[in-house]
Amino acid sequence: MFKIMFVCHGNICRSPMAEFIFKDLLKQKNLTDKYYVSSSATSTEEIWNGIGNPVYPPAKAELLKHGIDCCEKRAVQVTAADYNAYDLLVVMDSNNMRNIMRIIGSDPEGKVHKLLKFANLDRDVSDPWYSGDFVTCYNDILSGCVALLDYLESK
Repeated sequence: MFKIMFVCHGNICRSPMAEFIFKDLLKQKNLTDKYYVSSSATSTEEIWNGIGNPVYPPAKAELLKHGIDCCEKRAVQVTAADYNAYDLLVVMDSNNMRNIMRIIGSDPEGKVHKLLKFANLDRDVSDPWYSGDFVTCYNDILSGCVALLDYLESK
């Protein structure tokens, strides 16, 4: 089983959106048994006393508009051990890339990538935490996830 972890700063907006959008794409294509998908944060800001906060309500609402449920998701932090546990670590932006490298140390196997790279876009996923624009964020993530799945299934 191929293991993918989506990563953002707090694991309450973009990375859980990517996790559940990707899972929905897998379900649509009957590929759920081929992939294990999760998400995490580079920070601990959304984790208190070992318990992570749920998905940010506007992110959850945007997913629900598309028929995607993420109600059980709680924020967790990526660890150095995740590098060996996953085949691919997909970050949302350049800051996430810098921060994950601080956590894992290095990427000798080339497992860490920005999501929109798979859609041949040299930019970050729109951050709705600052913009409030969850529609653009959803569309960025959907484009990246569709391209990522196409890439993986073509290998």
